[in-house]
Amino acid sequence: MGWLIGLGILIFLFILFVAFIGYKMVKPPRLVEDWTPRDFGFEYEDVEFTTEDGLKLSGWWIDNGSEKTVIPLHGYTRSRWDDVYMKPVIEFLLGEGYNVLAFDFRAHGRSEGKYTTVGDRELLDIKAAVGWLKENHPERAGKIALVGFSMGAIVTIRSLAEIEEVCCGVADSPPMDLDKTGARGLRYFASLPEWLYIFVKPFTKLFSGGREFHPLKYSDRIRKPLLLIAGEKDPLVMVDEVREFYERNRKINPNVELWVTDAAHVRTLKFHPEEWRAKVGEFLRKHL
Repeated sequence: MGWLIGLGILIFLFILFVAFIGYKMVKPPRLVEDWTPRDFGFEYEDVEFTTEDGLKLSGWWIDNGSEKTVIPLHGYTRSRWDDVYMKPVIEFLLGEGYNVLAFDFRAHGRSEGKYTTVGDRELLDIKAAVGWLKENHPERAGKIALVGFSMGAIVTIRSLAEIEEVCCGVADSPPMDLDKTGARGLRYFASLPEWLYIFVKPFTKLFSGGREFHPLKYSDRIRKPLLLIAGEKDPLVMVDEVREFYERNRKINPNVELWVTDAAHVRTLKFHPEEWRAKVGEFLRKHL
């Protein structure tokens, strides 16, 4: 009888453990720094807009006098203040002459929201951003492009299929199999075994209320220009997974491109800045 009680206690403690991990996975730390676009010599406006489900999101609007606007989208656990890719990409886009609308996804940075859904309800966030731009600066919304990283890359892909106003997008390091990427994330972010994810996943959905979706399925829906970037040293997203999306999408989309580098996750811009700027700059000039 005693061993049954002991087993029950172990099971209870295990459930508490995986529940805690699930909670931590959907409630990322908030990254807020001191730098602003003024550091690049550009004036900006602090802006706020509200999503369909009632969350207020915080961002910057940098009017560069163009009819073309690019919205850069950060990844999981990051924010508009990320200095690995967001800071240099904002500076790059402004240097290219585009207006920039940069904001924090829900539960990140200074935006409202208790939990992230890693690409599900974040689609509502970009819809709110596009809606704010059209309402407040319609003369700057003639063409809208997205440049997304990791989670932001998932949202970029979904937006190309679901948001009419978005005309083209760059998806850098996009997870295509969220279960596999989530399991790898346990090892990458928390040094935990990947097999634990099967027990953690139900709690991430319970806490966040996020709906399960499959980015790969969007390969059959997108017909707008899309540049995919994948890194051979990426511990979270395998090149073959991105390549499968590319191969499926190019059957219906003549304007999809795949660029494979030797970089780690969202690190192509950091380690190959000139090549990244040249490739993305050419893509945006062509399609935006």
